[in-house]
Amino acid sequence: MAKARTCSLLAALAAGLSAFGFPAGEKIPLWPQGMMPDAQGHQIAATTEEAKAPGFVPDENRMPHLQWFEQPKADVRTDACMIIISGGGYHCCCDGPAFEPLVRKLLDAGVNCVNLTYRTPRPKGLPIYKTAWEDGQRAVRIVRAEAAKRGYNPEKIGVMGCSAGSHLSIMLATTSQTPAYEPVDELDKVPCHVNWAIPMCPAYALTDGLEGVNATGGNGPDVKLNPSFAFDAKTCPMCLFHGGKDPYSPIGSTQIYRQLRRMKIPAELHLDADRGHGPVKAPAFERAIEFMRQMEFLGPLGRPVAQDHRYMPDHTLRTEKEMLWPAGRIPDPSANQKYEPYLVWFMPQKLTTRAIQVVVPGGGYKFCNFNGEGTPVAHYFNEKGMTTVVVMYRCPRPEGKAKHLSAWQDAQRAIRMVRAEAPKRGLDPNRIGIMGFSAGGHLTLMTATNAKTPAYEPIDEMDKLSCAVQWACPTYPAYVLTDGADKPNAQGGNEDDATIVPEFSFDDETPPMCFTHGDADGWAAMNSVKAWEKLRLMGLQSDLHTLAKRGHCFQFSASPGTGSYTWLDRLWEFLARKGFNK
Repeated sequence: MAKARTCSLLAALAAGLSAFGFPAGEKIPLWPQGMMPDAQGHQIAATTEEAKAPGFVPDENRMPHLQWFEQPKADVRTDACMIIISGGGYHCCCDGPAFEPLVRKLLDAGVNCVNLTYRTPRPKGLPIYKTAWEDGQRAVRIVRAEAAKRGYNPEKIGVMGCSAGSHLSIMLATTSQTPAYEPVDELDKVPCHVNWAIPMCPAYALTDGLEGVNATGGNGPDVKLNPSFAFDAKTCPMCLFHGGKDPYSPIGSTQIYRQLRRMKIPAELHLDADRGHGPVKAPAFERAIEFMRQMEFLGPLGRPVAQDHRYMPDHTLRTEKEMLWPAGRIPDPSANQKYEPYLVWFMPQKLTTRAIQVVVPGGGYKFCNFNGEGTPVAHYFNEKGMTTVVVMYRCPRPEGKAKHLSAWQDAQRAIRMVRAEAPKRGLDPNRIGIMGFSAGGHLTLMTATNAKTPAYEPIDEMDKLSCAVQWACPTYPAYVLTDGADKPNAQGGNEDDATIVPEFSFDDETPPMCFTHGDADGWAAMNSVKAWEKLRLMGLQSDLHTLAKRGHCFQFSASPGTGSYTWLDRLWEFLARKGFNK
C-alpha cells in the first residue's frame, strides 16, 4: 500500500507542468507543514488534469505549491518573472492547456515563469477567494525571496490569470497591503505586492456578480467594483483583456481601468467584439507582451521610429482628387474658410477587397492634417489591397456655428460620393467604413452615429444616397465627453457626470466600431471607453484598445514591438473578424 501511495505521489509530481505540455519543473510547497491557514479537509491543490489522473490521492495533494517552468533561452532572458494563475471559478484549477501557448510566448520573450496551484474548491464559511488569496500572497513572497537565486529582479514580478484566476490576480495587484493571513514564519516579512498584472476576462469584479455571472450584465444603476479590491498605494499597472459577449461582464474590466486612470496608474484595456469567456488566444496575447515592453519590464525600449519612415507614399501609389461639391453649392459657407473641400482616392496596385476605408484626419477643426494622419493610413490599407479615400474637409472652424458643422457636412457628402462611385470602380457601395483622429475621431463618431440626421439640405441627386457606414474606427477621439467638449478632459472623463456629448445620436444606423486611444492622452481614453460602453448597451459588438503611457498622436513615433507600433494591425484584425474586408 505504501509503495502504491509513493508511486501515485510521484505520478502527481511528474504530472505538474505536463498539464501545460512542459517538462515537470521544481515544486515549492507554500506553507510549512501544519501551518497552512484556514486548512479545510475538502480542498486539494491540484489541476483538473492531475485530479483526473489514475491513482490520484487527495490526501497527498493538499499542499498548494509553485512549480517552475523551464528557463527562457539565455540569449533572450530578461530579469522579469510571471506568476501564472489558473481559473476555474474557485472550484478547480483548469487552464493548463489553454495557457500553454501563452506561457510559450512569455518564455520566448525572455520572461521567467512559475505556476501557482492554489487550494480549491471554494472554502466553506469564508469568502470564495479567501484560501486562494492566502496562497497567492504567500506565493508572491516566495517568488520575491527566490529572485536572487533564480536571476530576476524582485521588483519585476507580474501575475497573469483568467476568470477566477484574474480575480485573484487583481486581489494581489490591488490589495497587497491588506494581510490575507496571520504571519506563520520569517518569510511573511517579505512584501507581497506585484509589479504588474494581466487579468483576462476577470470574474467577480462587480457587485452584481460577486460569486457568479453578472445578474445585470454589469449595467445596473447601483453596480460598483467589488469592495474586496482595495486599490491601495501599491496597486500596480495592468493589461486587461475581455470579450464583449462574456457573461462575466466586460464592464468589470472597464471599471477597473477607470479606477486605475483615477489613480494615474498606467494601464491597457483590450476589448474584443463577439468574444466570450476564456483565456485569449496566443496572437491576441501579443498585446500583453507589447504592454510589458512598453512598460520596460522586458528591458529598455527600442529607439522610436517615426511613422512617416514606415508608411510614406511613394511613386507606386495611385491617387485621384475630386472636389466634394459642385461649384457655388457648398452649404453654409464661412468667410474664414479659404479653400474648397475635396477627397483623394488612394487605390492599391492589387485589389484584394471591394471594401473602402474613408479617413477624416484631425487638427482640432482648426486645420486638417491630411498628410500627417491621412496619407500614412492610406498607404497601409493600400498595401493590404484596400481602397482608401482621405477627405480634406473645410477648416478652420466656421464662424458663428458649431465647431464641427462644416467638416460634418463634408464628411456626409464624402460618404455619398464614395457610395455613388464605388460600383464603377469595382467596389462595394455597402462596405464603407470611416476612421479619424482626434477631432477627426469626433467627426468619425458624428458621421457614424448620425446617418439619419442631415448635416445639410440636399443639393443634387447624390444627396438622396445614404451616408451610413458599415464600420467606424475612432482613433484617440476628442470632444466626446461633457468634461472635454472643446478641450482636454477636465476630469479625465472618469467621473459619472462626464457623459457623452448630445450631438451623437447613436441612431439605428450606427455601426460597430474599433477604438484606439493612448492611456495618457489629455483628450482622455475614457472618451473611447464610454463610447464603447454605449455601443455595447445597444447590442453593437465593438473593439477597444488603449495603450499604456501613450499620449495624443501616439502613432507619430513609436518603439518597435509596442502597441503604438502595431496599432493599425488591430484595425485590420477587426475588419477581418467582422468580415468587412473580404
